[in-house]
Amino acid sequence: MKKWKIAAAALCVCFLFTAAFAASGTPGGQTDPLVTLSYLNGSYTKQVKDMVDQTVTARKAEMEQSLRNILAGQGGGGAPSSGTFTVVTLAQGQSLVGEVGCEVMLRIGAAACAGQDSVGLIDTTAGSVLGGGQALAVNHLYMVTIGPRSVTAAAPTVKVLARGPYSIQ
Repeated sequence: MKKWKIAAAALCVCFLFTAAFAASGTPGGQTDPLVTLSYLNGSYTKQVKDMVDQTVTARKAEMEQSLRNILAGQGGGGAPSSGTFTVVTLAQGQSLVGEVGCEVMLRIGAAACAGQDSVGLIDTTAGSVLGGGQALAVNHLYMVTIGPRSVTAAAPTVKVLARGPYSIQ
């Protein structure tokens, strides 16, 4: 009978140690990576939303700054560096002077190429060369390949689209 009491006491001690060890562990901790629905719905979802909000806010600020830079580049007569066309209005006698790489498209009015030699502008629409003094065709895209070359307004109001480095004189 004494052996049974010792065996029962040993079994109770083992049971108590096992219960104490199980109670000391925390589910979802470093040693037991249990993920519960309450964790996903609570703190994890909030963390993900906060990270997304921070990323969106940062990207929005970058885009706004880029837009400010583009708009600042359009002021003062210069073309923006973003590669977009800018509407330029010229009065009769005014000239748009383009550097190499500038592209010009006559939209409204009449204008002529003002170059010193036979190569004024390249008409990329027709695939031809426009010499000095020749008139630009409406809706044709012209490129400056030898700088500087200019387009002079021959009508009271002339509107052109310009892209690339240019100035107004």
